Amino acid sequence: MVRVVVLISGSGSNLRAFLDSCASGDIPAEVVAVGADVDAAGLDHARHYGIPTFIEPLERGAARDAWGERLADRVAEFEPDLVILSGFMRLVPAGFVHRFAPMLLNTHPAFLPEFPGAHAVRDAFEAGVAETGASVIVVDDGVDTGPILAQRRVPVRDGDTEETLHDRIKVVERELLAEVVRDIANRESAIEEN
Repeated sequence: MVRVVVLISGSGSNLRAFLDSCASGDIPAEVVAVGADVDAAGLDHARHYGIPTFIEPLERGAARDAWGERLADRVAEFEPDLVILSGFMRLVPAGFVHRFAPMLLNTHPAFLPEFPGAHAVRDAFEAGVAETGASVIVVDDGVDTGPILAQRRVPVRDGDTEETLHDRIKVVERELLAEVVRDIANRESAIEEN
């Protein structure tokens, strides 16, 4: 079993799907804690499963590196094998990345390197592309620039809104994350340091 800490910032819909898959035995992983940078609604999904939660806010004007150290210390308390950023809307400082890399993963709602950053779905939608996608990457010091572990295309349909497109992308993100974690747990793939 892979010990996982998940970091979120929002509703945690991808987290809920991941927790459900772990509970059903579909993913051989145990989520040992869920953390957030705000009092995120998604923390309730962890509480539903009796999983410890924590909040490590980045106060306005506070030093990012010091926040990153506090966040890393909170995560390390749970001795994870893997840390997953799932809808975590803060860039983690280099010190945090180096502490957990390469076992630090991020899901992203685009077919990277296309549409990096916080507004990937909106950017793809506004660009008028015929397809976008979803990716799971290893987090590095850049913005959505780490090694790609899995990705899949998602078509943009006639009549799509940004919301309907994002809903379909989330389904693919969940499938890809499950595949990657399953492969890691089963030692079918290894993540190499760069």
